[in-house]
Amino acid sequence: MNGLIATIWLTLTYPLRVFIIAFTRPWPVWLGGLLLGMLSVATFAWARPWGIVAGPREWADWLLYLSGVYSSSPELNPLLSSSSVLTLGLIAGAFASALLSRQFEIKVPPPFELLRSAVGGVLMGAGAALAAGCNVGGFFSATSALSGGGLAMMAGLIAGVFLEVRYYYWELEHLRFKRGERRPRRAKPDRGPRLAAAMGRLDFKRAQPFLGAAALLGLVVMSAVYMLLGVDAVTGYSYLLTGGLLLAAVAFGIVLHRSRFAFLQAFREPFISGRAGQVRGMTIAVIVSVLGFAAIKAGGLRPEPEYVASTFWAGSLVGGMIFGFGMPFAGGCGSGCCWRTAEGSLKVAVALFFLAASNSLFQAAINASGTVRSAMGIPLFLPDYISYKWSVGVIVALMGLYAAVMTWNEKTGRLL
Repeated sequence: MNGLIATIWLTLTYPLRVFIIAFTRPWPVWLGGLLLGMLSVATFAWARPWGIVAGPREWADWLLYLSGVYSSSPELNPLLSSSSVLTLGLIAGAFASALLSRQFEIKVPPPFELLRSAVGGVLMGAGAALAAGCNVGGFFSATSALSGGGLAMMAGLIAGVFLEVRYYYWELEHLRFKRGERRPRRAKPDRGPRLAAAMGRLDFKRAQPFLGAAALLGLVVMSAVYMLLGVDAVTGYSYLLTGGLLLAAVAFGIVLHRSRFAFLQAFREPFISGRAGQVRGMTIAVIVSVLGFAAIKAGGLRPEPEYVASTFWAGSLVGGMIFGFGMPFAGGCGSGCCWRTAEGSLKVAVALFFLAASNSLFQAAINASGTVRSAMGIPLFLPDYISYKWSVGVIVALMGLYAAVMTWNEKTGRLL
């Protein structure tokens, strides 16, 4: 009898125990990559590919319109635009995840780091405008969509990060060395514990999981509200699709936060520390995503030109280099800035703000110049030249080669 009761109790509490474990232990990066790839395919099958930078750009468009800089307003408000909902949902999902795991904390960096993050945000915004997307839309989703521009941006990201690493070493040798020669200030007594107790931070840490659960429940309810609205009979706008995208975005935020998945580290760490765990996670994500996208497009479920921008090769390559050079300054990639902001990092929040403003202004300048648009390149859909089978094979081979080289470097340190 006691055994039966114990079995029933374990069965009833199993989902709760799984939920607790999921938000108290970090997820392996390979699992994050696998889940991101699967979510990317599901999002594309549901409505559209995953993207990041278009959402913040629309927020900046609205602010610049309301401030009188732009004469015309964006087409949709931020709560109806799919791009905005995807990014808002990601940030909200990562925020709920940070609370559930007791990892939310406001982090204020030194002023110099805030300046670096602002510079990084401006560079990332400019690069994303040229490449028609950030590391997600311009590289990850574009490559998944079998766009040659995605592969060109990957090459640009690698080159840009490599140049930044060289600059980083130069900065350590020249700028930071001089700063280190200043006379050190007298150490102040540590009032941290007393201040923390006075402000109730310890109590807040204990309350975070309950606040996170409430936030997650609120997001699910909000998604259900969207879906219940159905399709507008007058405009044809589908609230149903938007509700599903919101749920997917929340899932993206949770996976990114729990696995600490960062495209920046997949491109930078091999040249700094030699670690290649993020490279392998990114490789898994791309391979899973490209297989799903290829099946969807080949089956006629989505138009073949979708997410194949006119940026091959100059726009994607040059934009990727600028974006890659700016990522380390900002402290994260496009998706990384979102989930780190949700975790309380002021540094990447500043970068995200400047990314949005810079991308909006640069995109407006590009739209106004036919010369620049034509110089950015052409849309290159790989199956138009080498069939679906070979397109998928080439992308899988290139991603596998990148992972193999960086894993070799992890063991030998030859690229450090």
